[in-house]
Amino acid sequence: MGQTARVSAFVWIAVGSLAAWLWLLLCQGFFWRTDVRLPARREPARWPDVCVVVPARDEAAVLPDSLPSLLAQDYPGRAEVFLVDDGSTDGTGRLARELAERYGGLPLTVDSPGEPPAGWTGKLWAVRHGIALARAREPEYLLLTDADIAHAPDSLRELVAAADTGGFDLVSQMARLRVASMWERLVVPAFVYFFAQLYPFRRIGRKGTRMAAAAGGCVLLRTEAAERARIPDAIRHAVIDDVALARAVKAGGGHIWLGLADRVDSVRPYPLLHDLWRMVSRSAYAQLRHSPLLLAGTVAGLALVYLVPPVALVAGAAAGSPATAVAGGLAWLVMTGTYVPMLRYYRQPLWLAPLLPFTAALYLLMTVDSAVQHRRGRGAAWKGRTYARPEAVPDEG
Repeated sequence: MGQTARVSAFVWIAVGSLAAWLWLLLCQGFFWRTDVRLPARREPARWPDVCVVVPARDEAAVLPDSLPSLLAQDYPGRAEVFLVDDGSTDGTGRLARELAERYGGLPLTVDSPGEPPAGWTGKLWAVRHGIALARAREPEYLLLTDADIAHAPDSLRELVAAADTGGFDLVSQMARLRVASMWERLVVPAFVYFFAQLYPFRRIGRKGTRMAAAAGGCVLLRTEAAERARIPDAIRHAVIDDVALARAVKAGGGHIWLGLADRVDSVRPYPLLHDLWRMVSRSAYAQLRHSPLLLAGTVAGLALVYLVPPVALVAGAAAGSPATAVAGGLAWLVMTGTYVPMLRYYRQPLWLAPLLPFTAALYLLMTVDSAVQHRRGRGAAWKGRTYARPEAVPDEG
């Protein structure tokens, strides 16, 4: 009797996982599709002025592969680059000036804001300083881009054309992350897949929806919208600054767009699992608003959606429960199918698709580790800085 009850319960769990996957497949904004690219665009009658703001902290290792691509932008209007050296100890600022002298191109200004005051994350303090420098040029747009992002020569041109044609206040492209090492192949495409599942790109671009997100490595922002949303002051304590930025702009009535990039690439390497682990765990618990309840729900959800299907298939077959095995196998099949487009986008072998449950288990552990680190008082850490949760920081009004 007890054995039958356990089998029956596991059947229902497997069926629940399959139902979850059918809902994700059809009702979560078709998150698994990778065809959300820059929308239809035409060249504006007049190319607006643009200032590019690059916050950089200890980025000497990647600047030679990224900064020259910004300086070489083929933009018909006036554009200028402001690199904000955020307390680097590796000669980032000096190297940026050397690269500008060597390659020429767009004008480059390198400056430093000093240490951020209480209540500011370092990156946003650097962004604030860069925007303040740019304000003297009275640009119509700001391009906020990370120091590890390499842009195709027409990147800025295409971003501005898309924003002008679609009437967008914010246009963001999720840069194609580097995929070279074994761990990058296993973890990086899944990172983007999970992000799209959480923030379906199609819903973000619709007016009248609350869904908002951006990819911090490449954000074209209308200056007027930034001022209206009080960017970056309104989000000064945000650890996940790109999502906070998009929410602030959309809450201020702005029209935003987010999609995958074709020729905007991150050159930052994450060769070891340890590197990827730190990338995810530094902000995972902040994403859950430091809530133990949300953490428990997330762990349960990840287990049901990603771990139950293979376990149900194997356990059902071993226990002689065809219903369990079939439900688990179908759920795993749907999961695998939805992951295939992302692997194709990253030009990775499709045999990685059935391994998604293993990768999801890693993300589950990274999320738990993020919470553990926070509970130990370490908070979200980045580039040698540790940030307190927002409610622990005094509000400066």
